[in-house]
Amino acid sequence: MRLTVVGATGSMSGPGSPASCYLVQAEGQCPVSGLLRTFSVLLDLGPGSFGALWRHMDPCGIDALFLSHCHADHMGDIISLQVHRKWGPARDLAPLFGPGETLRRVRQIEGAVGLEDYSGEFAFARVDSATVVRVGPLLLRAFPGQHSIESYGVRVEGPSEADPARTASLFYTGDTDECPSIVKGARGVDLLLSEVGFTAADQVRGIHMDGLRAGRVAAE
Repeated sequence: MRLTVVGATGSMSGPGSPASCYLVQAEGQCPVSGLLRTFSVLLDLGPGSFGALWRHMDPCGIDALFLSHCHADHMGDIISLQVHRKWGPARDLAPLFGPGETLRRVRQIEGAVGLEDYSGEFAFARVDSATVVRVGPLLLRAFPGQHSIESYGVRVEGPSEADPARTASLFYTGDTDECPSIVKGARGVDLLLSEVGFTAADQVRGIHMDGLRAGRVAAE
């Protein structure tokens, strides 16, 4: 299992990086052909990230997209992916895991009219605290975060590149403050991928972590 940081700027894209988007990949057996292939899961798809993704993989190969929450800085490029899937070479449905408002937010960003439900491009699946899904050799488990809207961190487990017989693990917090469910989801992982949206000067609680709180989550 390997992680590629496609974009990591907070709240907007920047000159050196798109907004939040993380690519997790692992080799596994294709259930159709029986051959080994690379399985690819995207964690969030913020502004600017779809174009940057092409440097790392063909977007036709996306096996699933997991949205931690529905703020535009973490899912705004969903429309670029939708256009690619509707009019480009990708014709199979891509599982889209996200909070309950995901479809409404996609429609809002795209400016959809009528009854457009994107059923030709995405297979929407609602995420909650019980969500456990397998994408090839990758196992994803959702854990509720603490943010200004419904949000989830995700634990990803898959085969280690150094030793495929061993399971490697990472946890992506998404936007959240420190909370017991995020600590629970991250406990024991090999890699903690944590957002840090605030500095110590920010006094508001229940939205983002600062460096100190992210460090506490890591320690716990």
